[in-house]
Amino acid sequence: MVYTPQLLELMKKVEETRPSRVGVDYPRMSPEERRDVLQKFHPDYIEDGFREIKVGVNQGARMPNEMADVFESYSRLGDFKLDISTDPDYDVDVLIIGGGGAGASAALQAHENGASVLLATKLRFGDANTMMAQGGIQAADKENDTPAIHYLDVVGGGRLENIPELARALVMDAPLVIKWLEELGTMFDKKEDGTTITGHGGGTSRKRMHTARDYTGAEIMRTLRDEVYNKGINVVEFSPAVEIILDSHGRAAGAVLFNLETEEYEVARAKTVIIATGGSGRLHYRGFPTSNHYGATADGLILGYRAGAETIYADSIQYHPTGGAYPPQLLGLLVTEKTRGLGATPLNINGEQFVYHLETRDVESSAIIRECEERGLGVPLPTGIDAVWLDSPLIEMIHGEGTIERQLPAMLRQFKRFDVDIRKEPMLIYPTLHYQNGGLLIDDNARSTVENLFVAGETAGGIHGTNRLMGNSLLDILVFGRRAGRNAAAKSKEIPAPEGMNLDHVSSYNRELEQSGAGDGRVGPILLPHYTHR
Repeated sequence: MVYTPQLLELMKKVEETRPSRVGVDYPRMSPEERRDVLQKFHPDYIEDGFREIKVGVNQGARMPNEMADVFESYSRLGDFKLDISTDPDYDVDVLIIGGGGAGASAALQAHENGASVLLATKLRFGDANTMMAQGGIQAADKENDTPAIHYLDVVGGGRLENIPELARALVMDAPLVIKWLEELGTMFDKKEDGTTITGHGGGTSRKRMHTARDYTGAEIMRTLRDEVYNKGINVVEFSPAVEIILDSHGRAAGAVLFNLETEEYEVARAKTVIIATGGSGRLHYRGFPTSNHYGATADGLILGYRAGAETIYADSIQYHPTGGAYPPQLLGLLVTEKTRGLGATPLNINGEQFVYHLETRDVESSAIIRECEERGLGVPLPTGIDAVWLDSPLIEMIHGEGTIERQLPAMLRQFKRFDVDIRKEPMLIYPTLHYQNGGLLIDDNARSTVENLFVAGETAGGIHGTNRLMGNSLLDILVFGRRAGRNAAAKSKEIPAPEGMNLDHVSSYNRELEQSGAGDGRVGPILLPHYTHR
């Protein structure tokens, strides 16, 4: 038993109140209550965690301090002289930077549309947040649902700050994406008659969450990765991009890759470039733990920004309300929202529910932080932090014995490794740094503000406004990954091979850093979290 005697004693209060919570919904917050809890407790509103960036096309934009550090960094190339004008190491129509779901779906669509493709990824192909997404993917494909209703949920959850064209593209393509995945071999949960099983997520008004148990992202990534290999698409692993190359007209024309194994630079020339490098959770904003994979260090953001691509909502970060808090080996581990979708409720030290269990993620997280920090009703842990209970045994009281093993096998296994049986014992959770709401600005064709430079996945901004709903990230990487691949391939057929390839924009950016005094000797992208070098 990993729970201490003190925690076991506190757990009795959870058990005492459990029968009274079966079938009873805690009241949802009013708009005024939601606004108040966000402004007081959500990290996005804590001003000392942000500053204005001093360089680049969005000079003066507000960013988290840790993100601004990455943006205000000198090129990794330093004084290294690299001949990028002749004999590139790779020469393709479409270069895709990033090997998660967005990059893989872009590669498949670019290949299908007749382009020669190179997919370059920092770690192994598939080492991405896509693999770690558990809860599901949204799509309005049931009789009681429509893309229009899905759209209302998306913009409501995004605080009405979504770019309308992007939100429309997201919901309109969603049923097509599910059909495409199934044709490729993705195995979603289904009833005996073949009907897809769908469920709720926070902020959704319909059951449109398609799942593969709680391995949904891994199942989708398995399908995409297999298909990329089956198509013979060239994949280069352990080769992160460190700079975007432009041509003499300021258009994207390739990238400088860094081979992590040989520590040599390589040049990839391309008619069009797609950035799909994922998010930035490993920057650990405000010291929060993170659910992100080790490569999520904002690489694509700084590469695109140095090349002149504009950002949007760079100051908006999502904190998932249910990150593992105890035992310490699980700190930051994502506890899928599907757990709450099945009925698990957050409880304070007294075994009392203090927030509706399916509020939007920003509100749910803020309420948990308030319970621990202002009200002092968190559960004190041996590690010195406070958390709240997530009453997972309630799921089996609602849906019957065996539900957790069937529907949440990953969660059951993860906690069982450390002697916590979530069928009998509640989890201990606290918000974890999860998702980058903002990013590089795109249009509904996945084009950035730099010609021939496309962006897809978590590196892109504007789709979700300033708060994303569950299940819309797996959706957006596929919707805009497919659009990026298709449109990048089409553009590559219209233009000749790039000429006058250069890194002049990098030299200019370095000079701007020098003049502003902002650089402070930092070098970026950092590629791997700083603690890997300790």
